[in-house]
Amino acid sequence: MLLTALCASPLLWGPTPEARADAYAGMDPEQKGLAIAQEADKRDTGFVDMTADMRMVLKNRHGESSERQMRMRTKEVSGDGDMSLSVFDTPHDVKGTAMLTHSHALEADDQWMYLPALKRVKRIASRNKSGPFMGSEFAFEDLGSQEVEKYAYKWLRDEELDGHPTHVVERYPKYDYSGYTRQVAWMDKGMMQPLKVDYYDRKNDLLKTQTFSGYNQYLDQFWRPNRMYMINHQTHKSTELSWSNYQFRVGLKERDFDRSGLKRAR
Repeated sequence: MLLTALCASPLLWGPTPEARADAYAGMDPEQKGLAIAQEADKRDTGFVDMTADMRMVLKNRHGESSERQMRMRTKEVSGDGDMSLSVFDTPHDVKGTAMLTHSHALEADDQWMYLPALKRVKRIASRNKSGPFMGSEFAFEDLGSQEVEKYAYKWLRDEELDGHPTHVVERYPKYDYSGYTRQVAWMDKGMMQPLKVDYYDRKNDLLKTQTFSGYNQYLDQFWRPNRMYMINHQTHKSTELSWSNYQFRVGLKERDFDRSGLKRAR
């Protein structure tokens, strides 16, 4: 009963939507947008590290598809952005390809790729962050951790999305060489996690929409989706990511995210 009471405590779960509405009273749209982003970040802080398996399905405008399997690992970094590593297992022509990201709050993320066919590690230049990751509809900049300081925010409205009460928040990249002028996110008021994000290109035209579904809660705190779907409205290509086997606090070390270890990532 004590454990149940603790789990139900606002101190652990964070303020209820009603309590947050009171806290937001009197804020202008920019302050409220930032407060929503900070609350979402606070809710997701403390997972320490995480591993998961991922299935990526690429579909072209004719409906033809190809599939890739990979493994992901992520480690929280105090006072900076998270570190993450993705390793492809299939198909054979990309097996062993690895992507390492050291995210930062305000400075440009550091990203490297190991290409086994060339047996070399390639650094991803800041100017190329808007490029596609492994032929998918996800850009390199989509793969770094979404630090609060990377964006300016503006609350637009509250509305229901597929029956879920949401905050609709617009955010603008503060870092150089982004492929986006702005993003509009629908944040579930209960989970404080995104259900949908619209991405606008440098001409401010709608480029892509990402949707998230199948959320499950881990360690009584952290929400993770089982499915992410990105549709490119301009090319009509899409990418679906299916997640499984989430594991938390598995004891990952900083050396597991060392650039020199990319060639040995298996």
